Amino acid sequence: MGEVVIREIQAKDNTTVAAVVRQVLLDMGVPKVGTAYADKALDDMYATYDAPKAAYFVAEEHGRIIGCAGIAQLENYDGNVCELQKMYLLEEARGKGLGSKMIEVCLAKAKEFGYEGCYLETMPYMKAAQKLYQRNGFEYIDAPMGNTGHYSCPVWMLKKI
Repeated sequence: MGEVVIREIQAKDNTTVAAVVRQVLLDMGVPKVGTAYADKALDDMYATYDAPKAAYFVAEEHGRIIGCAGIAQLENYDGNVCELQKMYLLEEARGKGLGSKMIEVCLAKAKEFGYEGCYLETMPYMKAAQKLYQRNGFEYIDAPMGNTGHYSCPVWMLKKI
């Protein structure tokens, strides 16, 4: 793996980011309904995260986007909690510490924004992702928080910031 640059998303990244996310979801066998695959926001991530207390990052290697992740206020939740959203790494980028770096960047931004916690949802069979989240301080919780519309993601985790 060459040098990876993690930077905030730009409008020109929209098409590539949507393709990366959908590719990873297909690789993982994730349902296309009730998951990020069907999110309308996926086709304009720059505009989606151009909002108060929200940020989205891309990981670039040799000018090519190989991963992405962001944070935003947890939808339909009355509290100061953000959600780690749409964190996906292409297969070639996994297992090399990039996931932890992306989480670190997102959590630093969440802290800067003043959030008290960070929530996430994932799939039960995404064991490597869950181990990554646990290594970065996320703990399993028994029920979903807020209402993200991702009813096909039955694993919920939370980290206090």
